[in-house]
Amino acid sequence: SDVVSRAYGGQSLTFGRDYLLPKPFDPRLMEEIAPRVAKAAMDTGVATRPIEDLRAYREKLSGFVFRSGYIMKPVFDLAKADPKRLVLADGEEDRILQASQQIVSEGIARPILVGRRSVIETRVNELSLTIRAGEDFEIVEPNEVAEAQGYAEDYYRLRARDGIRPEEASLAARSDPSVFAGLMLRRGEADAVLCGPLGRYHRHLNRIQETVGTRPGVRRLAALQLLILPRGTVFLCDTHANEDSTPEDIAEQTRLAAEEVRRFGLTPKVALLSHSSFGSRQTPAARKMKEALCIIREEAPTLEIEGEMQADLAMSEALRLQTFPHAQLEGQANLLIMPSVDAGNIAFNLLKQLGGGVSVGPILLGTAKSIHIVTTSVTVRGILNMSAVACTAPNARADR
Repeated sequence: SDVVSRAYGGQSLTFGRDYLLPKPFDPRLMEEIAPRVAKAAMDTGVATRPIEDLRAYREKLSGFVFRSGYIMKPVFDLAKADPKRLVLADGEEDRILQASQQIVSEGIARPILVGRRSVIETRVNELSLTIRAGEDFEIVEPNEVAEAQGYAEDYYRLRARDGIRPEEASLAARSDPSVFAGLMLRRGEADAVLCGPLGRYHRHLNRIQETVGTRPGVRRLAALQLLILPRGTVFLCDTHANEDSTPEDIAEQTRLAAEEVRRFGLTPKVALLSHSSFGSRQTPAARKMKEALCIIREEAPTLEIEGEMQADLAMSEALRLQTFPHAQLEGQANLLIMPSVDAGNIAFNLLKQLGGGVSVGPILLGTAKSIHIVTTSVTVRGILNMSAVACTAPNARADR
């Protein structure tokens, strides 16, 4: 388990004569052992009150271990009902391999790992994973696929007017996992893609824009983070993609983010954040959020939204009504729209660390097909969560 490895200083622990009893930090103590003990007690007649639904029991235990379990449950259920072909672009990375084990165990997708077969199979054995290539997952080596030239030609056609030469396109298609995975998705050879956790976010984002692009009617991509806090669940946008946004961009991000919030079974309650509240300052940043509100209310009149406002007013109805009694937002906002990526990223990381938050994301909004980028700090559980998100997106397998 990656959780155990982190707790013990990155040690590679493999069960055997020196490591027999599970470590106390191992989440499988509750997720795996408790249900098996319960089943054994039922099978042998020791249990006087048998559990009727062991699957539901296990899901309940998982909710104790992973705080993201409850909000992710409908997403996992949807993914399991129709497992998609999910490409994991950095297939040689340990966390990707460990997550692939869980993806297979949960039955949420059919993993396709991009990487060198020899490296992947060696790491699977070293990590003591039980999944096997060809049975539980597929391996695709960009240099070995029969259609390698076709991938190169596709990428060249997409980038020909960006000054790229055919030989450069061929090299990128063979050596850049994000380019190759994006082309697989574009060609209909996969239903969803997860890039990372290696490399810079914007490098992956550029490759996605080149190979997959935006869906019709969308101007710019944006990133949404789900944060599970002790006080409740909140979504933040834009946390990664756009350095600065116009009022039109803010309006588009808000509509896309609201669609995503509904996918988690929640009704979006939107606050446009600023250092200003309801016109108290007339700076360009404050005016931008005020203009965005006008655009959104015209384009999405049924969306519950208010702004511009400071963050404390967004989270407290009492404070908000003291400042602006006519606010058209009830209760606590659950979707916070930031004026810039700086504000979004800083707020997200502060809340995550100081507020004890558990995150799901970033969820990439506005792509033509289902493709997402995880960050370098992502955990195995985070990859599993994002795999489910990717496979249940409305644009997953949109062309089939």
